Amino acid sequence: YPDPAALELREAIAAAVSIPEHPVAADQVFVGVGSDDVLALAFLTFFNSKKPILFPDITYSFYDVWADLYGIPYRTPGLDERFRLKKEDYLNENGGIIFPNPNAPTGLMENLDTIEEIVAKNPDSVVIVDEAYVDFGGESAACLLGRYDNLLVVGTFSKSRSLAGARLGYAVGSPALISDLNTVKFSFNPYNINRLTLLAGEAALADAPYFARCCTQVAAVRDETAQALRALGFTVTDSKTNFLFAGAHPAVSGGEYYAALRQSSILVRHFTLPRIENWVRITVGTAAQMQRLVDVTKQILDARHSAAR
Repeated sequence: YPDPAALELREAIAAAVSIPEHPVAADQVFVGVGSDDVLALAFLTFFNSKKPILFPDITYSFYDVWADLYGIPYRTPGLDERFRLKKEDYLNENGGIIFPNPNAPTGLMENLDTIEEIVAKNPDSVVIVDEAYVDFGGESAACLLGRYDNLLVVGTFSKSRSLAGARLGYAVGSPALISDLNTVKFSFNPYNINRLTLLAGEAALADAPYFARCCTQVAAVRDETAQALRALGFTVTDSKTNFLFAGAHPAVSGGEYYAALRQSSILVRHFTLPRIENWVRITVGTAAQMQRLVDVTKQILDARHSAAR
């Protein structure tokens, strides 16, 4: 059987997220089968009062699924007109708080001052910051862990570490929060991470130059593609992730753009929520793939302009 405590991997994660001012120890790290597993266990462990938990109206689509599944009441404060958190919405009585940073699908990063104020002013609630995409240009809230016992930072090896198929996620928090998570985890399956995945995680953390090179390449292609789409008339958010959030084009709706790209065998994600129905989320691929996206987009827009004449 694999080590149920995953000690060597937890030590490696602790070293990776530590900073000189606030070192992290292995007893502050929890690991699970992808960050979805970690988040689901966190919902079960920490969101169990009768007060509603809070998460944004435009956010990761699984939060309301877990809340409904576990019978957790929730409220979804609206992002502002720029798709930013309104921190005052998270300073009311609640049963817990969770939000991605950077957000999905908007790709926008909230600054640490905003996060710290939310955490500091909710001492009786667990605040979960879901950092699945933080390595592509964001700053982790893990640097706040030394000051707040109610903060849980969740990460994954699926995005920047390129280990989606291995299924490996983690959470970093106070020893008390991690102990509570382990109590729930061990009641289900203490051996839920296999030995190969444990070794793959350790190896990924050990190869820092490759990790940095991949993140830099993705960010560069992302920013080049964003610039090209803006030049074509799209509004594109300032993404700090491995995807782009683009839309609000005067000549083509989000649904039409999605369908036209699909006809050219380019798959993006379209949303039907009223506030973002004219937006799509575009995962960043290779430079050649993104150039083809731009080229096909030009053809779509040219055809629109020709039909309008």
